[in-house]
Amino acid sequence: MQRRTFISGIMGGAVAGMGSTMLHAQPAKLKAGDIPMRTFGKTGEKLTIIGQAGGRFPLISEEEAKAIVLRAYDLGINYFDNAHSYWDGRSEEVYGKVLPPFRKKVFITTKTTKRTAKEAEAELHLSLKRLKTDYLDLWQIHSVNEKEEVTQIFGPGGAIEAFEAAKKAGKCRFIGFTGHHDPYVHLEMLKAYDKYDTILMPLHVADPAYLSFEKLVLPVAMERGMGIQGMKNFGNAKLMQNFSAADCLTYVLSLPIHCTAIGCTTIGQLEDDVRIAQGFKPFTSEQMVALRERAKSIKGPLLEDWKRNVETQVGLLDRPAYSGG
Repeated sequence: MQRRTFISGIMGGAVAGMGSTMLHAQPAKLKAGDIPMRTFGKTGEKLTIIGQAGGRFPLISEEEAKAIVLRAYDLGINYFDNAHSYWDGRSEEVYGKVLPPFRKKVFITTKTTKRTAKEAEAELHLSLKRLKTDYLDLWQIHSVNEKEEVTQIFGPGGAIEAFEAAKKAGKCRFIGFTGHHDPYVHLEMLKAYDKYDTILMPLHVADPAYLSFEKLVLPVAMERGMGIQGMKNFGNAKLMQNFSAADCLTYVLSLPIHCTAIGCTTIGQLEDDVRIAQGFKPFTSEQMVALRERAKSIKGPLLEDWKRNVETQVGLLDRPAYSGG
């Protein structure tokens, strides 16, 4: 389900029966540059608290994706998330067709799922070509799901060698890692290495109730001064059945993070998120607790099908594994 698609359908039917005055009503015009910024941990970079992500571009056309990226930049977003694997490389190509004129004003990230140095280096070169840049602001070891992968990444000829070499050569300014499957694997990655600049993890209102990255990983990342990125703010749209977009995004932004990646498929979604970010006021601790309590009734692997399934309900173990970003 695309985020907020069902709302558009309902509103479309309602508006059809209204007069011309209602049809011409427009939301308040957005002002660029009003998105709050935070210092991205020990990197020292100033990033907008929300960033444009390329993970959902396969759901739309290339022209629509390019329009969203340009609109994000025009509205003042300076953090652009991507991965080599998104849309078989076309998501990176979208950025490469839009962002080069603004290269010095934006922070571009991409990721590799390769676990050997040779394969990771090959992907890096192709990513740079697609993005039409000679360096990344942030390169990340992507989607680390199992402890065996940690062993491979840090073993002889492992991917970490390519990351360290790329940073030394100026092909990336910062390095980090991502994952969404198991917070204990994130902890293994943190135990294995202490030179990461950043981390990316799923954070949302239902996360604390099941295999929680917020409870287990976030405190460690904070202690290390890492640049902390969130994702899965809306639970791949599933949280939208129980919470408003403002509740979902404000919850994540009220956590001790620096920025969060937003996957949009329409300019309207993007502008909604920018409005929320521009008007952001952190929830009180009481509000955060109340939202977590509300989310407990929907927690678990049916909602978070990207996480490891440690429950035993009939049928759940046969669900296909989540393979997105």
